[in-house]
Amino acid sequence: MPLARSLSMTSLNGLPQWEDEDLPVEDLLLFEISWEVTNKVGGIYTVIQTKAKTTADEWGENYFLIGPYFEQNVKTQVEFCESPNPAVKKAMDTMKSQGCQVFFGRWLIEGSPYVLLFDIGSAAWNLDKWKGEFWEVSNIGIPFHDREANDAVIFGSLTAWFLKELSCQFDDKPSIIAHFHEWQAGVGLILSRSQKLPVATIFTTHATLLGRYLCAASIDFYNNLDQFDIDKEAGERQIYHRYCMERASVHCAHVFTTVSQITATEAEHMLKKSPDVVTPNGLNIKKFSAMHEFQNLHSMYKARIQEFIRGHFYGHLDFNLDKTLFFFIAGRYEFSNKGADMFLEALSRLNFLLRVHKTDVTVIVFFIMPAKTNNFNVETLKGQAVRKQLWDTAQSVKEKFGRKLYNALLKGEIPDLNRILDRDDITIMKRAIFSTQRHSLPPVTTHNMIDDSNDPILNTIRRIGLFNNRTDRVKVILHPEFLSSTSPLLPLDYEEFVRGCHLGVFPSYYEPWGYTPAECTVMGIPSVTTNLSGFGCFMQEHVADPAAYGIYIVDRRFRSPDESCNQLTQFLYGFCQQNRRQRIIQRNRTERLSDLLDWRYLGRYYMHARHLALSRAFPDKFEMEPNAPPKTEGFRFPRPSSVPPSPSASQHSSPHHSDAEDDEDERYDEDEEAERDRQNIKSPFTLGALPQGKKKQHGEYRN
Repeated sequence: MPLARSLSMTSLNGLPQWEDEDLPVEDLLLFEISWEVTNKVGGIYTVIQTKAKTTADEWGENYFLIGPYFEQNVKTQVEFCESPNPAVKKAMDTMKSQGCQVFFGRWLIEGSPYVLLFDIGSAAWNLDKWKGEFWEVSNIGIPFHDREANDAVIFGSLTAWFLKELSCQFDDKPSIIAHFHEWQAGVGLILSRSQKLPVATIFTTHATLLGRYLCAASIDFYNNLDQFDIDKEAGERQIYHRYCMERASVHCAHVFTTVSQITATEAEHMLKKSPDVVTPNGLNIKKFSAMHEFQNLHSMYKARIQEFIRGHFYGHLDFNLDKTLFFFIAGRYEFSNKGADMFLEALSRLNFLLRVHKTDVTVIVFFIMPAKTNNFNVETLKGQAVRKQLWDTAQSVKEKFGRKLYNALLKGEIPDLNRILDRDDITIMKRAIFSTQRHSLPPVTTHNMIDDSNDPILNTIRRIGLFNNRTDRVKVILHPEFLSSTSPLLPLDYEEFVRGCHLGVFPSYYEPWGYTPAECTVMGIPSVTTNLSGFGCFMQEHVADPAAYGIYIVDRRFRSPDESCNQLTQFLYGFCQQNRRQRIIQRNRTERLSDLLDWRYLGRYYMHARHLALSRAFPDKFEMEPNAPPKTEGFRFPRPSSVPPSPSASQHSSPHHSDAEDDEDERYDEDEEAERDRQNIKSPFTLGALPQGKKKQHGEYRN
């Protein structure tokens, strides 16, 4: 038997190097298959898009993405070209000669990876035949009315067909790694294994089908993971065939991965298999050349948000905008899964605390969650019109005032300030003041909701009484539409809006990873997450004191709902007690955590999964090094030794502390602390199999 090729994680410039050059890396082709290649449906699109550059740097011309062809997406995202790989071109030509439309080009994203797109519609005439073949190999029947599942069968059959045509050209030489994402791509994996193709396969689930359905139904999920009758639950929700496709994909793959430890525990019970590797999600991190540029962006975009607030709260602007904090929650409108229910309850309690302590801090909370609407709220549009009118009035009076002052100074006179404004100017200003009077409260939503009487956020606002009264220290604005820089209300893109806020709050109950708090971290904005989100678990594992770095982790797994809500309230109240200097220090620390989320580091988990798949698919040709560690470990940020800005450690005896305290605690040396963190982030990863998950502890609460 030929010598096995040794696989290890030795690296040069962060990229893997093979120890045995008998089979050079150029002989291997990597294919990633997903329904969301060039086709944005959810978070998987973000994973694949952001990871593409790191993977393309590693694999070069041997990296290909496979997805569905949709003309409206391809027009703006793909540049067509010929395949530089003759084997790939020959396989495509074979499929085209039999009536299938296959497109090849470069995806116009960072890294410009090659994409191979199948036109599902052009192959739909094979559906019944392929459903029959799928039944023969898996005993899974697909209902005719489930279009998404039928599309998955067509897509998977085309993928398996392509891999078969490609592998036939390599004379059984191990040359292909195929990485499938989610159940929509799983049919291709099942068919490839049933046909015994010489392909090393990986399957990644980003969230289990049944887990999402059960949590959306407000079921006590994590406390009953081992109690569910899986087949019965899937059947009652009419997704049994989809569940079977997902479970079969998991058990057929050479390597099974999930995106977080919490999803690994879920998969162990829902899919009856523990993942081989946990592959956390990352982002492409772009550092500014100036160290504090992100702080300048925060100030700039905060001023833009303040302009919107001036219009929205016209007539009720009796709070100090310089002492106003902006919190937000964003994402799909899943009221319980995203934690909007707990957030609103915590805001009610926070409002009570701020009023009782007579604090001068005001909190304005944005809910950026898309829902069905008719159009903008008239009262909201009027507010922005009134603000603009006041600005124009002030500018015209200022110009007139400046001209008179200039002329007086030219004559060598000190102008009489009582005469410099004439009666017309006074009249114009009085009319402007009268126009700001309103007899209603500032609206809690910016749009006309189609079914506002049944909207869960609005109904909860009615129940807790947060109607933006003058006496409320917490004010709420529901923006039921994704943000856009072309909006007449709040002309900001999502990234600009996040940079202008002070805190992102995401107390999710079901969140396999959680890109929203990760994006906040990358932009230097503190955030609240939970130990039921993949991101929260990842930060708990890698940061000794997450709160000191602006990552507040609410315990929703081992506490009752009321205790979790109180913990969230304390986090929010403590954040309100920080002075400006403490918030700046905390933002600096938060932004430094962004290196933890860089694909240049997290991409190594995917490297490890690919090495493991090769060693399992072709054990006579590849083997994992025997000294590969048995578990996955990472680096760990130490607790900052200087003044901690976290509320728990910087509580004041009275909430009425002054900004004079900004000069206290000179022990804080940012450069020294930043260098210590940078050295820590350079610690090498230790990669290996998934550690055995802890068994469910008694006393876990539905939360």
